[in-house]
Amino acid sequence: MSGGWTARAEHLPEVMDDPRCDPVGLERTYAAFDTVNRVVSGWRPVYTRDLRPWLIRPGGATLLDIGCGGGDVARHLARWARRDGLKLRITAIDADARAIAYATEQPPEPGVTYRQALSGDLRTEGQHFDLVISNHLLHHLSGPELTALLADTEALCTGLAVHGDIERHPLAYAVFRAATARTFPGSFIHVDGLRSIRRSYTHAELAAVAPPGWAARRQFPFRNLLTWHSGEPKANPSGARMSNRPDRGDGRA
Repeated sequence: MSGGWTARAEHLPEVMDDPRCDPVGLERTYAAFDTVNRVVSGWRPVYTRDLRPWLIRPGGATLLDIGCGGGDVARHLARWARRDGLKLRITAIDADARAIAYATEQPPEPGVTYRQALSGDLRTEGQHFDLVISNHLLHHLSGPELTALLADTEALCTGLAVHGDIERHPLAYAVFRAATARTFPGSFIHVDGLRSIRRSYTHAELAAVAPPGWAARRQFPFRNLLTWHSGEPKANPSGARMSNRPDRGDGRA
């Protein structure tokens, strides 16, 4: 990388993080996340490869989605699990009351509960989850906030944690800029998406800040996964039903 790409633009503000931002634009941004995340976030292969083995157990699994935004990732995970005949109970949290208000206004998804809270709040309460995830959260955090999030994650998670984020790259920036220049009108997707890319880690940077026990993994295209696990999922129990529908691996519901 060269020029402005040599360092994270971690102090570059995102419009949606401003509590005074236009509420209509913010709502349109939350609504657009469903489409954007299907295309760029890659949760379908993460679900199939990493999360689903933990669900194939008697009683299924619990999952915590930290910084859930409008809740679209949580809803898709719940749908995929249900279509596979598996039980998944999701708690989706966000510190921003506006995000939780939007999420709770959407058609209810069985197995998904929303709550305004921080990961530290749940840790203080002594809660535990089989799985802990976040989507596009890491680049929003300062160094101390990242350290605190990962410590909370270890305390909350009894199985596997996957924090997924963008990998900073000039090609990712160029593609996103071209793809969103005239789409999602009235939202913050274009400007905030570009700023998110500038704020994000390269793979090497994320690996460098990962604490012991955490692993930084790459996922195509331009994705970083920061993972941690406390053990391995149990083998497929007798009678667990799996869907015969082939995995698309494209992030669609």
